[in-house]
Amino acid sequence: MGGIPCHMQISCAVIRCPKTGAILLIIRFAIASTAPALCLLLACLAGGAWPLLAVLSITVVVFFLDKLTGEDGPAPSDRAGHALSVSLGALHFALLAAVIAAVSRGTHLEVSDKVLILIGAGLWFGQVSNSNAHELIHRPGRGSRRLGVAIYSSLLFGHHASAHRRVHHVFAATDKDPNSARAGEGFYRFALRAWVQGFRAGLKAENMARARAVTRQPAWSHPYVGYVTGAVLALAVAWSIGGIAGAGVLLLVSGYAIIQLLLSDYVQHYGLRRATLAGGKPAPIGPQHSWNAPQWYSGAMMLNAPRHSDHHMHPGQSFGALQMNPDAMPVLPHSLPVMAVVALIPPVWKRIMDPRAAKWMGAGAHNTAQNSAAGGHVSGDKGGTALNNMAFMDDDDARPDMPFDDMRPARGGRATHERG
Repeated sequence: MGGIPCHMQISCAVIRCPKTGAILLIIRFAIASTAPALCLLLACLAGGAWPLLAVLSITVVVFFLDKLTGEDGPAPSDRAGHALSVSLGALHFALLAAVIAAVSRGTHLEVSDKVLILIGAGLWFGQVSNSNAHELIHRPGRGSRRLGVAIYSSLLFGHHASAHRRVHHVFAATDKDPNSARAGEGFYRFALRAWVQGFRAGLKAENMARARAVTRQPAWSHPYVGYVTGAVLALAVAWSIGGIAGAGVLLLVSGYAIIQLLLSDYVQHYGLRRATLAGGKPAPIGPQHSWNAPQWYSGAMMLNAPRHSDHHMHPGQSFGALQMNPDAMPVLPHSLPVMAVVALIPPVWKRIMDPRAAKWMGAGAHNTAQNSAAGGHVSGDKGGTALNNMAFMDDDDARPDMPFDDMRPARGGRATHERG
């Protein structure tokens, strides 16, 4: 099949043999997401060239494979994708322990090796483990959500599980969301604000949810008690592995991973805002309210996290079901990892992104005005998250991401949000 792009070859395989095609699809996602982690494990065990190869595998290799494989591509089934998520969850904890042991007491490693391992691990935990934990906390079933929370807690960022679902998915692309960067806001100012305000907003949302509970819940069942306990446990395990140096390694790796997570949030919502409708409510979330990146390899490595618009419109869908529509969705000029690097240089970032954000904001305001004039109701073809009453469902409910009002039919008999 010379001359045919790689992702088209895979699509043909799916058509000819669905079972073989499904295996090929999940293998491609598995290779993209696990290859850097396997290199890091070898780096921890053997040293040599592996620390450098581990860093290259999640930076330079990803950059060039994005160029070679083109844009977008088929995704695995829901079942296969979930199996990969669980496997990545297990790999996360094995790799975290290996990194702590190697860097804190690995006498076979040079200082330069340890520095490279810390960099590579921070990138993998921040770009891959973060994306996987994000996938898991949106999955139905307590087991998946608890695994996602455990991953976040092991990186000392457990509160993100609450702040993301109960705050970000309701207020995204408004000034009420700490994790939606404003136009003209540099990353460093955003990161401090998002961390502090995200912690507080998530705590407030959980307190409100518990206050609405029909039955009184014991204090120890508060999610934030679990997040703090998980962080303390992670530090205790790190200490048991490498003493104070082990705890220090966990702090360094977690800090770097958290920066990767905040960079992702910063890039994916920068400068995009929902219009305000009559009555002061924001318009429902739509495809124009998140930045997307269609590059296949980095997308596969991050479990389609760069397909961010569709995720916000359908937060319960698995990563394999997320769609890209460049005509209706803002698209970044480069892949998400590349744009995260650009974001570290605020003047360059603003010069590239401010005109693009302004263009989409102008188009969004025009569409909102047309919809409002037609009857005051704004709804995309794929639905949107309404912001009525902010009555969030509890963590063990079937639809934890949505306000109660999202489940009620809109006028005309159609629900304003379809879970997918």
